[in-house]
Amino acid sequence: MIIFFEDRRVKRLSAYMAVVGATTFLAFPAVAQKTEIEIWHSLSGQHETIFNDLISRFNRESQTSSVRVRDFSDQQQLQSAGREAVAGQRAKPDLVQLRDNHDPQVLAQHKNVMPLYQLLSKYPISDVSWFLNTTTAFVRDDKNRLLAFPMMAEVPVMFYNIDLFRNAGLDVKKPADSWQDLQAQLLSLRNEGRSQCPYVSSDQVNVHLENLAPLNRRLFVTPDNGLKSTRNLSLNFDILYIRHMSLMVSWKKTDLFTSSTVGDEAELAFARGECAVLTAGSGALATIMKGDVSFGVAPLPYYPQVSKKRGAPFITGDALWVIAGQSAARNKATAELLAFMSKPVIAAEWHQKTGFMPLTDAAFRASGVSFYDRIPGARSIVEQMRDVDGVNSAGFRVPNYAKVKPILDQALNQAYGDKTSPMNALLEAKTAAEKAMR
Repeated sequence: MIIFFEDRRVKRLSAYMAVVGATTFLAFPAVAQKTEIEIWHSLSGQHETIFNDLISRFNRESQTSSVRVRDFSDQQQLQSAGREAVAGQRAKPDLVQLRDNHDPQVLAQHKNVMPLYQLLSKYPISDVSWFLNTTTAFVRDDKNRLLAFPMMAEVPVMFYNIDLFRNAGLDVKKPADSWQDLQAQLLSLRNEGRSQCPYVSSDQVNVHLENLAPLNRRLFVTPDNGLKSTRNLSLNFDILYIRHMSLMVSWKKTDLFTSSTVGDEAELAFARGECAVLTAGSGALATIMKGDVSFGVAPLPYYPQVSKKRGAPFITGDALWVIAGQSAARNKATAELLAFMSKPVIAAEWHQKTGFMPLTDAAFRASGVSFYDRIPGARSIVEQMRDVDGVNSAGFRVPNYAKVKPILDQALNQAYGDKTSPMNALLEAKTAAEKAMR
């Protein structure tokens, strides 16, 4: 404080005030201002509710950091905002939820992205053992370094309604292993069980095209699922694909397969108890548990004639990517949040409530017997992903896959709508998709 007057009385008063001020400061220490970071996401429904609850808990518990959440209606809107941020038209966030683009190394090289392994080298998460290691190609580079936080990692699965199975005289402990066996069960559900909706599917490209390959121990893309090189890639649409799509078309014509959707309509129908069998990402668990149905979960069916043993599916999903160019304080706060989300209790809660894969080994163990026993088949779904051998199930990398997937989705719709044959649909999609890859 600058003293402008030299009067003795003023000096004595100033000295007295200095003592009083110091005493007051000691009695009421100043509260340190928290470092605020921002997350952008496009979660919806139960996933958004659960995520926001965890963020609120972090904000209450952290003494040094706080998180502001900005939600977007979909990935398209989020990415539009991202382009504005890159152009300097709006402030950049610290973390962004991005969908698997099946070419993560290209994304990680962007000047506005900080690979997660770089952040964790400065601010490591202590005592963490990642549950998904070599199988998370969608967030790892060719050196197996973690590029993003795989918070929304999931695998495609088959949910089945236990009550509707019983009504049809089916053994609820034996959901179908093969597509042929599933057909027999769907016929029983339709005929004996009088089900108006034997089977529905969401994310049909993921279920019926992408994962048809690894479940039958085949490559989805040659060579090597694009994991060694993304040059001169070709979709491996062989007789297996023609056979499978032909089977699905026959189910459509006979009202066994009633609906395939891109959004969550199929999941909601299953959660309401309207449909007997649903194939979807494991993240559909959050929506289903909000309903009032008794259900079990099983791996997707496969073809024993093609592979004697079922393979593991691809792990895909969304991840939180760290945005570069922030201050050291904000980066430290970002790392603190990710460490919080990795705590066994928090990560276990996220896994159990959402259906996403456990982030860490500790989260898997913390989920305990009570959770896995409550949902028949849940433990086996998770355990199958712990040690996945071979290139078939390690993921795939394809340039411009955001343009490829709509082509594949249209091919399925064309065949299901009887507008073209399964073979023609696949061949035309293959030609168009491979052109988009290049």
